[in-house]
Amino acid sequence: MSKKKRSVPHTYVIIFAIIVFCAILTWIIPGGEYVEKTVATDGVKQTTLEFRYIDNQPQTWQVLTSFVRGFTRQAKIIVFILVIGGAFWIVNSTRAIDTGILSFLRRTKRMENNRFLRKVGVNNIVIVSIMLMFSIFGAVFGMSEETIAFVAILIPLSISMGYDSIVGVCMVYVAAHVGFAGAVLNPFTIGIAQGMADLPLFSGIEYRLFCWLVINVITIAIVLRYAKKVKKGPTKSIMYEEDSYWREKTSGEAESIEYVKPKSAMVSYILTLIALTIFSCYYPESTLTIGDSTTTVTVPFLIPIITIIFGIIGFLSLRKSVHFFILTLFAFTIVFLVVGVMGYKWYLDELCALFLALGLLSGIAVGLSANNIAKQLIEGAKDIMSAALVVGLAGGIIVILEDGKIINTILYSLSQAMNEAGRVASVGVMYGIQTLINIVIPSGSAKAALTMPIMAPFSDLIGVSRQATVMAFQFGDGFTNMITPTSGVLIAVLGIARIQYGKWLRWIWPLMLILIILGFLLLIPTVTMDINGF
Repeated sequence: MSKKKRSVPHTYVIIFAIIVFCAILTWIIPGGEYVEKTVATDGVKQTTLEFRYIDNQPQTWQVLTSFVRGFTRQAKIIVFILVIGGAFWIVNSTRAIDTGILSFLRRTKRMENNRFLRKVGVNNIVIVSIMLMFSIFGAVFGMSEETIAFVAILIPLSISMGYDSIVGVCMVYVAAHVGFAGAVLNPFTIGIAQGMADLPLFSGIEYRLFCWLVINVITIAIVLRYAKKVKKGPTKSIMYEEDSYWREKTSGEAESIEYVKPKSAMVSYILTLIALTIFSCYYPESTLTIGDSTTTVTVPFLIPIITIIFGIIGFLSLRKSVHFFILTLFAFTIVFLVVGVMGYKWYLDELCALFLALGLLSGIAVGLSANNIAKQLIEGAKDIMSAALVVGLAGGIIVILEDGKIINTILYSLSQAMNEAGRVASVGVMYGIQTLINIVIPSGSAKAALTMPIMAPFSDLIGVSRQATVMAFQFGDGFTNMITPTSGVLIAVLGIARIQYGKWLRWIWPLMLILIILGFLLLIPTVTMDINGF
């Protein structure tokens, strides 16, 4: 009798088990909280955080109610996922994505005629270019939630190039979060952490830029090695069976796409142009800010210029095919996403509206009736519902830990481990603490506000520079974003990619181990060498 094959636990099972485990901890770990305390030093008043024990709140039946509150906490991300699903369902139904991928692959094949490019590998160039782009986005303005929208585009591209869904996720999500860990100018982590540590904003950028380059080279090399393995033997991919969904969606039917120019596409073009013209009148100039940075750049006539460019490119794409017009709509959706985030502080509310507009205008362009557009939106939301559900379920983990009053106790207990360590060991312990905390508090901004007022003064006592402490926070905050089940963004990305959390963990852990060790090695020079800004 053959042994039964062991299956990977479903993502829902893993999340529920973590919630139950956290509930058990609320019975064991004492409660704690940080309270503000004002201390006068040489006549100067400073506010610090002081830890105190309080009664814990053991969780029992709350394990079941935590899901409801988890959905409430993650409501905006859940809605964003549903809107993304609906919008891209319409875009996919127009076969614009198929057309774009087919056109891109034809161009890459022509590039292979170049001897140098053929030797390097055109696909390798594509992967490296895309990963570097998203890594820069993560390092400069902290791209995270925005990666959800790109997964639905880059996975079909990855499959069409002969790879799997994991390579697609690596090109966008992993790349952005490696950049997030590098945090060259990330205002949501480095900006807040340095402010809390009383350091000049973005000081020490030279060494952080070096670190960003190192971790990107290592990560991209590992992804290219895996991609080559999958290209050579597709069945070696742990996602081979599950990726049949994507292979069917990117099958050879794209070769038979008929280019059409319906009158409805002109209607969509005119509606978009009118809306952008009105937008241009309201915002003749734009002040671009990188996150919460005080550095701003005022660009006169930015929206009007983008509108004019859309008018020209949109009209030219209409002359070719409605498919290319819809791709133009998508490209300018991304342009306005960047401008909106940097210039107008757009977040999930506005991004939902942006992608909903993309879906509606794409439906109008191919002549769908209002009823058909509504049906397509519902079908798309239904298709992505499992991803939305798992985000809400994962939110229950944080609810249990917070309601049990044990998050701060865990933080305080870990911080005490540094008391007897040397300089290198101390910065390593700080790094380890931040890494562990990130598993239960994935928000970089919240963790910076909570931990830096404690870590920064302590680093003065043990002879470690505050800049090194900030870098320990930076690495600890960045790498584990790619594995923590409390991250709504990770769970959303895996849901859209149709990758079970267990399989993702199985693939990512060697890379995670390498990055965590590399992070510690890069921290050593901050306490042993004289580096500018440290």
